[in-house]
Amino acid sequence: MSKLTHLDDTGAARMVDVTSKAVTEREARAEALIRMAPDTLAMIVEGQHPKGDVLAVARVAGIMAAKKTHELIPLCHALNLTSVKVELTPGKDGASIHIATRCKLSGQTGVEMEALTAASVAALTLYDMCKAVDRGMVVDNVRLLEKKGGRSGHWSASDSGS
Repeated sequence: MSKLTHLDDTGAARMVDVTSKAVTEREARAEALIRMAPDTLAMIVEGQHPKGDVLAVARVAGIMAAKKTHELIPLCHALNLTSVKVELTPGKDGASIHIATRCKLSGQTGVEMEALTAASVAALTLYDMCKAVDRGMVVDNVRLLEKKGGRSGHWSASDSGS
């Protein structure tokens, strides 16, 4: 296992110095799942939720969260994202919404945390907007699916057996 990059030689937390890293195209994809009662999903899909279009709000919340990741996670760099996509798809099971995110940039550090933050906050926004009708919702399976670019190259959850 390689040395943890966010710790110095004494074990103290530090922000990684990316000054000498090359600027490359970088991309990351992540996902989350929110499970809910079938009636809750039907209300969302049919546009009958009293708070309005919860999918649109969750999408915008995910995009905003990706842009503010460095404000939420102490050792993350502020990044100049060039693309953030958040897709919310009702599950075929009739009781879930799959959240898929993709973040891109040309820069000196990766965008994995931004993609994961976007997925997480989109799921939490759905929970927040729907908790009055369904407190039993479960946010599940938040994970990185793929990262591209940088010195470590390409990584995919499907390649690693995850």
